[in-house]
Amino acid sequence: MGLFHKAERQRAKLRLAITGPAGSGKTYGALLVAFGIGGKVALLDTENGSGDLYSSLGDYDVCTMHAPYTITKYITAIKEAEKTGYDILIIDSLSHAWNGEGGLLDVHGSIVDSGRTSNSWAAWRQVTPAQNRLIECILNSNCHIIATMRSKTDYAQIENERGKTEIRKVGLAPVQRDGIDYEFTTVFDLNVNHAVSVSKDRTSIFDGQIFTLSRETGETLKKWLDNE
Repeated sequence: MGLFHKAERQRAKLRLAITGPAGSGKTYGALLVAFGIGGKVALLDTENGSGDLYSSLGDYDVCTMHAPYTITKYITAIKEAEKTGYDILIIDSLSHAWNGEGGLLDVHGSIVDSGRTSNSWAAWRQVTPAQNRLIECILNSNCHIIATMRSKTDYAQIENERGKTEIRKVGLAPVQRDGIDYEFTTVFDLNVNHAVSVSKDRTSIFDGQIFTLSRETGETLKKWLDNE
């Protein structure tokens, strides 16, 4: 057999990122999307028990993670979800693996502070492999993965519908390592009004749309994943 084969899309596993500032509805929206896709749902909760707040939406199981938010804990939880037979794993949130207590920024700072190296860039050579292991675990999982990430929050002057300028809170880049969005099939960006814009979409379904997350969003994604 040659090195090349005819391009043909098979059934795929979802790799969806949902980003937004606090209060934008990331967890709520992730659960609605998961229920729309269907199957057995698990939620990895790093948000101090917030994962249990939405039990009225449907059936799902929760794994509560406490600090330190190490890469090993994340990988262990993903592997356990696979072993248990969950169809969908919501990682809520992936940001803690980066800037939470015991996350990679903490690890990097500890290496520099310990004197093992005085070069901040050299310290990243010891941290980056751990980040890569987490990404590989997510990409190779046999579960659908929905990962929420906090957005850095800023304020902007925006002209409202009456033509007057007002100050509004806006979300910026996700709190994770630069380029994390490249690892996902689709990236939904939520604002404080729960409206979704799409910064990346390999499905080409949501390009240019502004909408709110719902079970119908999950149903639409399921059709694409099943190549229907």
